[in-house]
Amino acid sequence: MRAKKTETAIRKNQIIRAALDLIGSKGVPSLSIAGIAEQVGIVPSAIYSHFNGKEDILDEVLAYIKNQFLENVSQARKKTPKALDRLQILLTKQAHMLNENRAIPYVVFADGIYTGNPERKAKVGEIIMTFLDMIQKIIAEGKQEGSIRDDVIPATAAIMFIGMIMPVAIILTLSDGLFDINEHMKNVWPVFCRCIAVNND
Repeated sequence: MRAKKTETAIRKNQIIRAALDLIGSKGVPSLSIAGIAEQVGIVPSAIYSHFNGKEDILDEVLAYIKNQFLENVSQARKKTPKALDRLQILLTKQAHMLNENRAIPYVVFADGIYTGNPERKAKVGEIIMTFLDMIQKIIAEGKQEGSIRDDVIPATAAIMFIGMIMPVAIILTLSDGLFDINEHMKNVWPVFCRCIAVNND
């Protein structure tokens, strides 16, 4: 029974990842059960052993993205107690995640995934606001420890933080992968750090 559950979880994850790949390459409107099945290498009817249909898959895609965001924050917190180091680690993890899943900005920011579906719109809003709140907490902790300036507004700095990386995945897609996301990360972090960090010179 355990092996069966493991196989089911693996297949569901393959379907979700295939849906993300298709959204990233062709957009939300082009997403279909047949396209997902072809990407995974199974017959379309096999999809329904794991999901009720395309709408159910889209909801699971959102849950997958939320879990990825939360896991990245959790890992950054575990690696170091210092706020600025946590932010830099989180930025690197988000960049890696978006490089692997370029569809995420389209899912999170494009209205095509939730048009006419207020419940899904609320789920997208929850992902963004939860992530922002977590970043704000790290920034507030940095102010308390004295590494981040007192005049920094956590909510504003958190939006700036997201702005360093989320649009990059779209640029990466538009450039057909020619945009160097690693070089961008190397260059953008010092700029952000200078904006919020205490000057110890």
